[in-house]
Amino acid sequence: MKQRRLVLALIDLLFVNAAVVIALAVWALRGDKDLRDLLTTQAYWFGLFSILWLCFEYLSGLYDLRIVAQLRATMRALAQTFLLVLVAYLLIFFSMPTELPRGIVVYHGIAAMTLIALWRGAYIRVAPFRRRALIVGAGEAGREIARVIRSQFQTHYDVIGFVDDDAAKQGQRIEGLTVLGTRADLTRLVQEHRVAEIILAVTRSLSDDLFAALLDAQELGMDIVPMPLVYEEVTGRVPVRYIGDSWYVALPLRHASSDGLYGALKRVFDVTIALIGLSVFALMLPFLALAIKLDSPGAVFYAQPRVGQGGRLFRVLKLRTMVRDAEPNGQAVWAARNDPRVTRVGKILRRLHLDEVPQFWNVLRGEMSIVGPRPERPEFVAQLEKQIPFYRLRHAVKPGLAGWAIAHADYVDSVEDARLRVEYDLYYIKHQSLGLDVWILFRAIGHVLAFKGR
Repeated sequence: MKQRRLVLALIDLLFVNAAVVIALAVWALRGDKDLRDLLTTQAYWFGLFSILWLCFEYLSGLYDLRIVAQLRATMRALAQTFLLVLVAYLLIFFSMPTELPRGIVVYHGIAAMTLIALWRGAYIRVAPFRRRALIVGAGEAGREIARVIRSQFQTHYDVIGFVDDDAAKQGQRIEGLTVLGTRADLTRLVQEHRVAEIILAVTRSLSDDLFAALLDAQELGMDIVPMPLVYEEVTGRVPVRYIGDSWYVALPLRHASSDGLYGALKRVFDVTIALIGLSVFALMLPFLALAIKLDSPGAVFYAQPRVGQGGRLFRVLKLRTMVRDAEPNGQAVWAARNDPRVTRVGKILRRLHLDEVPQFWNVLRGEMSIVGPRPERPEFVAQLEKQIPFYRLRHAVKPGLAGWAIAHADYVDSVEDARLRVEYDLYYIKHQSLGLDVWILFRAIGHVLAFKGR
């Protein structure tokens, strides 16, 4: 997967720099200048545009292989990248002395978007780097990874079929793929179909015969990847239902928060963003408080117990968005879409996520982080720990204002929704880094600007 991202980045860079040449050529023609002279005196724009485009392509998701596989999502991310580059360029233009005309970024942007759009579109249609794979195990886990690859990841994988020891499944079509044989046929099938990767979708302990067959395949140069790891790449989630005996493959036995440097940098990041957020919130508070008061009787702020890191309880601070006594019998109730208890002003606050802004105070107190799993109420935690495997692992890190799960599955009003969020949260805990934190924060800001609230 890393090699594919590297190829994408290198070819993107090629076209970004080709677009610089095109933009300078247009400038030379329109301004009666010498192109060779411009290529010499303005060479630093090759480096600047390369950095801007790579950074903003990353933030827009153009190196997320799930987005890369979809034409519409790719074009949307590409347009977002151009807008970000345009804003950054204009900031540079008005803050630094330069000979470049303002129109140069338009020439470059049109050229770069056209070239990259054509190349990315060809990549999706032709799929030149598809990896030929074979799935070992046609049970529930095997069927699930086949379904997910076919629906979301066909640009990256060419799955030829299944291997399964169940005699009743031989020759059957499952999720559009044929069961080609048993473990005894594994080496032959790998050689015949030039397989590059074996996806191991067996949740029970491996038999000695299957283990030996896998070793034989590995000696032929095959990559053997457990189904949970492929599932993570495809969906951005840890498949808690399909881990089985291989739980150690998918869980964060050692996560980034145990790294002292990462922890210190993340705390600086948290405090900086929280101070900026609270400063802006202080300016808005008088108007927000007046609107809440005029809309419905009750307090402006609302504090509620939540479960934090290590299972410790703390009180999360929010602006009130529901009517007073929304839970009159004291029984915790799942919040729902179009919840009738939400006030008119509360709907707007939720849409813009402004009700969550007071939680910057919880971040300053060290109870929360800017990025992390959303904290849940203790009543729901007690219920969900019994029903969802590995739910408690969410408490291995500080809860956050924004999270990987929120970027993909915002609302939780059932156990099944909570299971989905846990899968995203475990992926974040396993892969967390400052780069991922910045990307999630960027996505959260995008949700607010697009009014994708609750």
